[in-house]
Amino acid sequence: MIVCSSPDEAVEGTADGSVVLVSGFGMAGMPVDLVDALIRQGATDLTVVSNNAGNGDTGLAALLAAGRVRKVVCSFPRQSDSWVFDGLFRAGQIELEVVPQGTLAERLRAGGAGIGAFYSPTGVGTLLAEGKETREINGREYVLEYPIRGDLALIGAHRADRMGNLVYRKTARNFGPLMATAAETVAVQVAAVVDTGDLDPEAVVTPGIYVDRVVAV
Repeated sequence: MIVCSSPDEAVEGTADGSVVLVSGFGMAGMPVDLVDALIRQGATDLTVVSNNAGNGDTGLAALLAAGRVRKVVCSFPRQSDSWVFDGLFRAGQIELEVVPQGTLAERLRAGGAGIGAFYSPTGVGTLLAEGKETREINGREYVLEYPIRGDLALIGAHRADRMGNLVYRKTARNFGPLMATAAETVAVQVAAVVDTGDLDPEAVVTPGIYVDRVVAV
């Protein structure tokens, strides 16, 4: 694990066409500084996996506005302040895959756990199940879903120690722990990096074994 000197160092080497997992529930837990660094880094043709499709003009919305994203996989693409995504989608400039929130979480968990696929009842009989395999199990119909893995995860946490162990703050925890298990490279922005041993082990949510890069912002 590397403690980086800047957000720009934390996103170095991101390739065009990467799948990028971005934590956050709205702006809670959104790693804005890392997303801004990714804009400066210049990778394009990205697939972004997040709960939302950006809010206002900052963070993920700024990445979309910069024209770097080819596809968004999310649960809530439209809110009152999602005008950047809305404009791009209506203009046919970005692809969208809508995934129910619980299914999105489970697809990420499955990606981190090495599970090949799973059956879920969510979405059966709707447009979200079109083209997907279905199966009846114990009298109930299920749809087959595949795991999600990323090339890069950008995560907002509260504090890290020098081994990369992470604690989160309240609702900012959301998708971060799942995404940390499901990406080849995991970059985390925190408010502070503390000495190893300063975090209560009982409070650590993401073990440092999953974390590659940390930056304090």
